Amino acid sequence: MLVKDFDFPLPPELIAQRPLERRDDSRMMIVRRKDGAFEHALFKDLPECLGGPEETERADLLVLNDTKVIPAKIWGRRGGALVEFLLFNQREPGSWEVLCRPARKIRTGDRVDFPAALTAEVIASGDNGHRILRFNVSDVLGHLKEIGHAPLPPYIKRPRNDETSRSEDLARYQTLYAENDGAIAAPTAGLHFTPEVLERLRGREIETARVTLHVGLATFQPLRAERLEDHRMLEESYTISEETAAAIGRAKAEGRPVTAVGTTVVRTLESAARTERSAGVVAPGTRGTSIFIYPGFEFKVVDRLLTNFHLPQSTLIMLVSAFAGRELIMAAYAEAIKEKYRFFSYGDCMLIL
Repeated sequence: MLVKDFDFPLPPELIAQRPLERRDDSRMMIVRRKDGAFEHALFKDLPECLGGPEETERADLLVLNDTKVIPAKIWGRRGGALVEFLLFNQREPGSWEVLCRPARKIRTGDRVDFPAALTAEVIASGDNGHRILRFNVSDVLGHLKEIGHAPLPPYIKRPRNDETSRSEDLARYQTLYAENDGAIAAPTAGLHFTPEVLERLRGREIETARVTLHVGLATFQPLRAERLEDHRMLEESYTISEETAAAIGRAKAEGRPVTAVGTTVVRTLESAARTERSAGVVAPGTRGTSIFIYPGFEFKVVDRLLTNFHLPQSTLIMLVSAFAGRELIMAAYAEAIKEKYRFFSYGDCMLIL
């Protein structure tokens, strides 16, 4: 299968640049795999789209990713040049692996000055703009919370010195249930949840469970190969508690649907069902995963999927196509464009049943 098979034309005005005032006012396309039908709803309708107390034995288990986005984007000066940095991997206290733009201005041995008296030395250089910085403090994350910006994807445009946008994005590019620092991108399917929606889910006896996958470079890694089979994913770390693993095991044994909130949850659960301890269910623990899910993949855990609309030719649209079929997903995307849904991180979502 070819990467170009997952391309589609998208009018740029459909790329959401700002979040809606209310998270749960986003639109939700319901995609039914059984008959290929589409329905149009609002995200606030989600509880009524899943199982409820009148059919308790079929009530869904909804699995959320509680990773927390760190304010990982900062700007520093090397001499007179202003350079953008994205901190994505703490190697040890005070030492971080980063991406920088423009990378040509940053070499090993350089000193970089950041706001709030934060400085760093470039101690190593790698390919694709990767550098390792050794900072003058060990608690770099604490400084990031003071001076850092939300690591928004490049299709969301912001003026660098717009403090109003910085504050809004630090609050809104984060799920309400985020707990564990470590992500450099939000698990965007979770951005739609509000306290009211979560309460109504509980009222319909829909169980929730949490996993943690720290969204890293792998999720947005470009595909440079022509064939899907030749692509290799970077590794990301995930954690599944004993409690969550047990809840998933019960749901599968009772025939209740497991609904993944986002592609990161899909990757977490399907990876955990393929460990030496899993025996085909979900094994608890902390592990790395480089699983690449594309059409032909056999799902062992996930029965339903809530997800946003993803970039053309991305590993995310390939995962969704593996779950629902490429033809159905491409038709759903064409329908979403026709109906002027909002796309990507701050956009609308689809519920695949």
